[in-house]
Amino acid sequence: MIQKLLIANRGEIACRIARSAREMGIATLAIASEADEEALHVQSCDEAVYLGGHSPAESYLRSDAIIAAAQEHGADAIHPGYGFLSEDPDFAQAVQEAGLIWVGPPAAAIRAMGLKDAAKALMQKAGVPIVPGYHGETQSLERLQQAAAEIGYPVLIKAVAGGGGKGMRRVDRPEEFAAHLASAQSEAQGAFGNARVLIEKFIANPRHIEIQVFGDGQKAVHLYERDCSLQRRHQKVIEEAPAPHMPNAVRDAMGRAAVRAAQAIGYASAGTVEFIVDGSDALNEDSFYFMEMNTRLQVEHPVTEEILGIDLVAWQLQVAAGGLLPLKQDEIHAQGHSIEARLYAEDSAQGFLPSIGQLHHLNFGPGLRVETGVAQGGQVTPYYDPMIAKLIATGPDRASALRLLLRGLKLTQIAGLKTNRDFLIALLQHEDFVAGSFDTGLIARDMEGLTRAPVPAPEDWARAALCAMGLLDTGRDRQGDAGFTLFTPLRQSLALRYQDELQTVHVSLRPGGQTVVDVAGEIFELGPRTLSQRPAVLAAGKAYLFGEQTLVFDVIDPLERTATVQSDGAITAPMPGLVKQVFVRAGQEVAAGDPIVVLEAMKMQHTLCADHAGRVENLTARQDQQVDAGVVLAVIEAAQEDA
Repeated sequence: MIQKLLIANRGEIACRIARSAREMGIATLAIASEADEEALHVQSCDEAVYLGGHSPAESYLRSDAIIAAAQEHGADAIHPGYGFLSEDPDFAQAVQEAGLIWVGPPAAAIRAMGLKDAAKALMQKAGVPIVPGYHGETQSLERLQQAAAEIGYPVLIKAVAGGGGKGMRRVDRPEEFAAHLASAQSEAQGAFGNARVLIEKFIANPRHIEIQVFGDGQKAVHLYERDCSLQRRHQKVIEEAPAPHMPNAVRDAMGRAAVRAAQAIGYASAGTVEFIVDGSDALNEDSFYFMEMNTRLQVEHPVTEEILGIDLVAWQLQVAAGGLLPLKQDEIHAQGHSIEARLYAEDSAQGFLPSIGQLHHLNFGPGLRVETGVAQGGQVTPYYDPMIAKLIATGPDRASALRLLLRGLKLTQIAGLKTNRDFLIALLQHEDFVAGSFDTGLIARDMEGLTRAPVPAPEDWARAALCAMGLLDTGRDRQGDAGFTLFTPLRQSLALRYQDELQTVHVSLRPGGQTVVDVAGEIFELGPRTLSQRPAVLAAGKAYLFGEQTLVFDVIDPLERTATVQSDGAITAPMPGLVKQVFVRAGQEVAAGDPIVVLEAMKMQHTLCADHAGRVENLTARQDQQVDAGVVLAVIEAAQEDA
C-alpha cells in the first residue's frame, strides 16, 4: 500500500485526491506556486512544498522539481491529478525510473493515445469504429486541402496532440480552408508544441458520449457512459450519467468497444474513451465513432462515482500499488442519475471573459456534492483555470437530479466577481435539455437567450438600497465596504448603479420596523418579514441580489466626487494578460469589428476588436508584453464624416 502520496496538481483536483487518500490512511504532500501559498489544496494536505513562481511553467509543470520534492519529503508515490502532467508519458516514465509509484496508466499507453492520428489507426485495428478522415503524415497545405475535398465539406481540422478544443476549427467551404488551417496549427503549436493536424468529417447534430474505463494491466472493465454534449467552444459545461435516451443495446456496444480500446494498449488505471455520436436520429449501434482516449481521470468523473457508488481515486491508488480490479464487469451496476455543472468565474454576458478577484462571499446551495479548490476570502487569479467548483446532484431519476441541481444553483451565492451561475441555470431549464434532446451545438444556437442580462424591477432597486444600508444583508462582507456608512437616519437617499443606469433611492424607517422605499416615485412599504425574501449580500461596495438571476448594484460612495470615464475608441485590457499578437500598426485605417490585439489570460486567447471604423492611434501594445487590467492598448480615432 502507498504510504505517502505527492499530488502533482492544484485546486479542486488536488483537494479531491487528498480526500480519498486521507480516507485510505495515506499521508499527502501538496505542491504549490507562489500564487497558491494559501490555497485550499495546500490546507487539504498534510504537508506542502512550494515551487515558486506564478505560472504553471514555473511551478506545476516542473517535473524534475516535483520528483525531487517527492524523494526529499519521503513520498513513495505521485498522483498527477487530471490536468497538467497527467498525460505526459515522459513524466510518467521519469517517476517510475526514480523508484516511485506512478498513479496512472503506463507511459506506453499514454504515448499510444497521445497523438490522435496514431490512436485512431490503433483503434481501427482493434475493431473500434472511427470517424472518416485523413490521419496521414503529410502536412502540406495542398495535401490537407485535397483530403478535405475527398472527405467532403464541412470538415474538422483537429490538432493531433492535446485536447480541450485547442487547435480545432470547423471549415464549411474550400475557400476558408487555408486560413482556418493556419489558425489551428498556430494554436496547436503554442498549446502543445506540435502543429500537426488531422482532418475529419464533421458530423451534424453530434452528441459527445464517453465511456469510463478502468484497467489493471491485465483486464479492463467499463463503468458506463457519461453524456458531455453541452459544450461551449469545445469545453464541457454540463455532464450527466447515464446518457439520456441511450438504448441498452447501444450502451453495451459502446462499452464493449471502449474495453477493446483499453485492452489493446494494456491499460491500467482510470481512462475515458470518447465517442462522437450522430444525434440526428435515434441512437443505434452504428451511430458512434471513436474520437480520442483521455489517459487520465476526467473532471466529470463524480457523476460516474455517484451512480455506481464507488471511489475512482481509491481504485487508482489500489491498482497503482499492485492490486487488481476491485470488481468484475458483471458486478458493476448503475443506479439513479447524476448531473454535474461546472461553475466558473467568468462573465457570460461578455463572451465568457474570465473574472478575477476575491471571493468576498461564497455559499453553495444545499443538496449538492461540491468539488472545489477555493473558499470564501480566497482569490481567483489570472494564472490558472477560473473554475470555482463542480456542483453535482444525484437522484433516483433524471428529473429528480435536475430538480436538485437547479435548486442548489439557485441557492448558491457568490459575491466579489462575476460567474456563469445564471447561465447554468438558464441552460438547465432549456426545453431541449429538459427533454434530453440536445447536441453539442445547443449553446451556440441559443447563446443570446442563455446569456440575456436581467433587467431589475423597481422592487429590486428597493431591496438593493436596503441591502446597502445593512437592512437586507444575509451575509455581509464588512471588510469590503466602499466607504458607505451604516449609521441609518430616519430618512436617507442612496445612489445606486446597475450597469449604465443610475438611480437615487429614498429610504424611510418608521416605528415598528416598517420601511418605506421610494424608487422613481414608486412606493414600497416593506415590513420586517418581507426584508429577506430575496437573499442579498453587501460586498466590496456592491449589493448582490440572488435568485434565479443575480443582480449586482454598485453602491455609490457619497464621498466620491470623481469618476473615471474611458474615452471613445479606447481598446483596453479587460484583465491582466499577455499580448500574443498585434494585428495593426499606428496610423492604420480599420473597420468596425477588425481585430486589433489578441490577449492571452487564464489559458484562453481573447481577440479585442475595434467597435467602430477609424484610424489606429496611441498604439502601445507590443507582442509578448504583459499588461494589467485597464491598460489602454490602442485608441481607434473615429473616422470623420464628410461635411
